[in-house]
Amino acid sequence: MEESLKSMSMDYLNLLINGQAFSDVTFSVEGRLIHAHRCILAARSLFFRKFFCGAVDAPASLLDPHSPRSPPARGAVIPVSSVGYEVFLLLLQFLYSGQVSIQLQKHEPRPNCGDRGCWHTHCTAAIDLALDTLAAARSFGVDQLALLTQKQLESMVEKSSIEDVMKVLMAARKHEMHQLWSTCSHLVAKSGLPPEILAKHLPLDVVAKLEELRRLSSRLPSSSSDHIPSLCTDHHHKIRRMRRALDSSDVELVKLMVMGEGLNLDDALALHYAVEHCTREVVKALLELGAADVNFPAGPTGRTPLHIAAQLVSPDMVAVLLDHHADPNARTLDGVTPLDILRSLTSDFLFKGALPGINAAHFEPNKLRLCLELVQSAVMVASREEAAANLSLDSRMVYLNLGVAAAAAAQMGYKVDDGGVQGDVRSRRSTVTQAGGSSIRPSSSSSSSIMYSPHHDFP
Repeated sequence: MEESLKSMSMDYLNLLINGQAFSDVTFSVEGRLIHAHRCILAARSLFFRKFFCGAVDAPASLLDPHSPRSPPARGAVIPVSSVGYEVFLLLLQFLYSGQVSIQLQKHEPRPNCGDRGCWHTHCTAAIDLALDTLAAARSFGVDQLALLTQKQLESMVEKSSIEDVMKVLMAARKHEMHQLWSTCSHLVAKSGLPPEILAKHLPLDVVAKLEELRRLSSRLPSSSSDHIPSLCTDHHHKIRRMRRALDSSDVELVKLMVMGEGLNLDDALALHYAVEHCTREVVKALLELGAADVNFPAGPTGRTPLHIAAQLVSPDMVAVLLDHHADPNARTLDGVTPLDILRSLTSDFLFKGALPGINAAHFEPNKLRLCLELVQSAVMVASREEAAANLSLDSRMVYLNLGVAAAAAAQMGYKVDDGGVQGDVRSRRSTVTQAGGSSIRPSSSSSSSIMYSPHHDFP
């Protein structure tokens, strides 16, 4: 029976796909024609049943604000301006087959998603498509499609950015979808965003409801015995939220968590996670917050983000980390540097033809070469800077030693010039007063020192 239903579903869908075969109605959406069948649309949708029958209460303006109330003539092209081509086609696919996939193609360029490698599972583009489909399903009275879209949104918001969650929250309120409202309201309430920030995105009555939800959550009974576990749970919850924000490129939310909730990005290993799972733009934005140590050692081995980028053979990550002063000479507890990792990978590639942990089908040798060149250049620059710093230090030590020598010579009556230390007999005159009142003066000489001799005659 199930196979028969699937076969029938595909047969009906093929009618839509094949275009003009047996078609008796044509829609024009965003300048593109869609050929359909009145009997199928009327059987599956109350809206189209009323529209084709010319019922007085048929909301014809949903298709086009200027469409006539009378039923369309056969062969006439019906303009549709209330929804886009993509959403209208999804709606018709569901009406024909009873099933539809409200998902974008992986890595498909979308104007509202800046990540070229995005899988579109929970990004803004995926959320917007699902919300548009939900609105169309509600408008055209296709309740089953609305329920299907609601379930998909409930799973998507768990990993979406907080801005997208708030959009879904308002859509759930508009369409009176209580389960979706409950899911989104709890996520927004737990986000830690202060009321003044929420008020910029949500109506004041919604903000008040979220604040009430927070107050109710804070009244949950707790004893002193489970205080420490609750703190640990809260810390792990913050880390999960932070990672969801990074996954959706929402660095602004991470910034709010740092400023408003005291999130420590180093303890949460935010930079390590971003290097391994996110895009270069996210890592760069995270570094520019100034709240993460680019050389923070993590885990039992003490790997820095640059170690991870080297292991992943990601020249983009290596470059952005080095641009923000990552130490190319940083060592793990085992004494391994990022350059050691890249050299080991190069050796494996040259002698074994494969890299451990990296799919050979997706490996690009040029990336390994570029990573190696970047880190080697950074090591050379660091070595030159260290040598220059040591030379400068030696110069300062020589200068200080000369200063000390000059001070000592001045105390003894010598002066220091370009020719060395010279005695200055004109400036120094030692007078020895005898008991009889006469004075004893040392004889002056043109030599570089003053010599006192017992054979000198006294005047």
